[in-house]
Amino acid sequence: MTAEPEIVPDTQYKGMVDALPPYPRALALLARFDRPIGWQLLFWPGAWGVALAKGAWPWMEGSRWKLILWLALGSIAMRGAGCVYNDIVDRDLDRQVARTRSRPLASGAVALKAAWIWLAVLCLIGLVVLLQLRPYAAIVALVSLAPVAAYPFMKRITWWPQAWLGIVFSWAALVGWSEVIGTLAPPNGLPGLLLYAGSICWVIGYDTIYALQDVEDDALVGVRSSARALGSRVRPGVAIFYALAIALWGAAFWQLRPDPLVLAALLPAAIHFTWQVATLAPAEGANALHRFRSNRYAGLLVFLACLVVGQSSF
Repeated sequence: MTAEPEIVPDTQYKGMVDALPPYPRALALLARFDRPIGWQLLFWPGAWGVALAKGAWPWMEGSRWKLILWLALGSIAMRGAGCVYNDIVDRDLDRQVARTRSRPLASGAVALKAAWIWLAVLCLIGLVVLLQLRPYAAIVALVSLAPVAAYPFMKRITWWPQAWLGIVFSWAALVGWSEVIGTLAPPNGLPGLLLYAGSICWVIGYDTIYALQDVEDDALVGVRSSARALGSRVRPGVAIFYALAIALWGAAFWQLRPDPLVLAALLPAAIHFTWQVATLAPAEGANALHRFRSNRYAGLLVFLACLVVGQSSF
């Protein structure tokens, strides 16, 4: 008899998950549907790319605002697929970490074969989204499969798996930009590339904060992370990555409109990042989780900045 998975400490919308029968609930937990923060963070870079390329304003000529809705669906499905794949690869490690040993595969609530089938279903939904893209953007999206497949192994071979996660979780910025503009090649593609690079730094920053919850368990089982690598320097380390993110996004904006006013659009996001770092308590898991989750609002602030700058340029 397998154990029913319990909802992990950082879950959200517990009522919705609890309302499901036990087995569908286990599948939902396996895909992290109880934690929407994951797909939200995956979604925002794609929305930025569309907005900065002047494709998000509904009544403007050439608008691709419906693409943002497709990217949202794709983010939910592919984030779920990524979590299922990650748990398939990490099921033995997950049994050794207090925060993850109750995950459906690690606990035995979902069989390995069922997990592979569930992964295939989620990927099919992702394929539907892929078919909505133009050929160039579709190829850009498909290239992401290689770094996605490699990600679960990064924590075993590098102290900076967060950097690899940045490559993966920021990829939608390239897809959104290339779908509207049609290229990633400079000079027209340069703003999209800078937007992507800034997003990588953003992901490293927020996922380092997230990794603070597991520092002790990761040390016991030999899992590496940027939080462990930075140690007592985690706050200045996160600050540096957030500053790099702002600088690279500012450079992307400058490519479209070389005017100091465009940099002011990033001021709300910069203030938010400053708050995160200033109030971060690395030794307190609840504090780190709250700062991590707040990046859904940081994503919105950057989206609004991209929307304003995109509409005022070209």
